[in-house]
Amino acid sequence: MFGVSAEHAPRFNLARLEPILEAAHERLDGVVFDSLDWADLIPRYDSPTTLFYLDPPYIGGEADYGKGLFERGDFTRMAKTLAGIDGAFILSINDTPEIREIFAGFNMDQVRLTYTVGKSAPTGKAQELIISNREAKVGLF
Repeated sequence: MFGVSAEHAPRFNLARLEPILEAAHERLDGVVFDSLDWADLIPRYDSPTTLFYLDPPYIGGEADYGKGLFERGDFTRMAKTLAGIDGAFILSINDTPEIREIFAGFNMDQVRLTYTVGKSAPTGKAQELIISNREAKVGLF
């Protein structure tokens, strides 16, 4: 939101801060942010009206969020947990045969994208999966 560029004026404008914060306040009303392990968070907040967004480390990069915080077996545990929830979920992850096998019981949409930050691929091109227990509809989820 507050990127820096030598060619462009900054997008951050202190005079516009109040309406930006007001819009964020309205948009996030009722949203819960918590700092729990996913395995504790899901059962605590699961309900028919809950939407979980999960962004685990990529398979092959399990230590990217910290050593010992996420293990390869957690992908299977996560799939089993998500299979039993009342709410909805959206999970974004790298597209690998192992991920496709682990999450085979869910809806998967393949997306191609270009990374603009980091060194994930020499070309910046990547392929990810958006996995969910709901069928995506145009304009709706």
